[in-house]
Amino acid sequence: MDRNSNLYTFIFAVVMVVVVAAALAFTATTLKPLQAENVRQEKMQNILSTIGVNVSRKEASEQFSDFVQEELALNADGTVNEDVDAFTIELMKETKKPAEEQAFPIYIAEKEGKKFYVIPLFGAGLWKEIWGYIALDSDKNTIVGASFDHAGETAGLGAEINQSWYEDQYIGKTIFDDNNNFVSVKAVKGGAKSDDMHGVDAISGGTITSDGVSDMIEERLGNYLPYFKNN
Repeated sequence: MDRNSNLYTFIFAVVMVVVVAAALAFTATTLKPLQAENVRQEKMQNILSTIGVNVSRKEASEQFSDFVQEELALNADGTVNEDVDAFTIELMKETKKPAEEQAFPIYIAEKEGKKFYVIPLFGAGLWKEIWGYIALDSDKNTIVGASFDHAGETAGLGAEINQSWYEDQYIGKTIFDDNNNFVSVKAVKGGAKSDDMHGVDAISGGTITSDGVSDMIEERLGNYLPYFKNN
């Protein structure tokens, strides 16, 4: 076949497209189990970090069951749904459903003889989704740790939600007021007062993302109130 002909060029292009597509498909299929395992380990790592267990992803996978004693999927009324595996719940999908149809995962952990309740979070930032975990003390009121992340917030501004200086502000804050009313914890533009047990400093220049974190925490934790009251 004449290599200078249009037919040769067309056939060559088709063959290259097929070869490259096959190679990409093979690579994606081969790497998928590894990617899924990395996601699983990172999830365990983030959950453990909220109770003060800071380990590598591999170590998190090995030590997760040493600290997390129960993984529960809750119904909207606070009862446990035995038919759902809490760890496999994808909040991105769940939050698109009506609240009464969602499954709400919660992880009950123990460390040094103390019990903690770790709640997954999911919400909207300025540009894309944000997510994280918050751990409550045995009183189901005091925050002992928080971990946040994002899909595409502005670097140096909203993206700062995954930095320890921001996450650590939540430690020691409470989600109920003195009358046992649920008030959550909110980011305060201009800075929260030192004695504000329900406020943290908003990120300068990242107000919308800070508000997104506040809304996410309030909306997600609010769904666990029936479980807290039942237990």
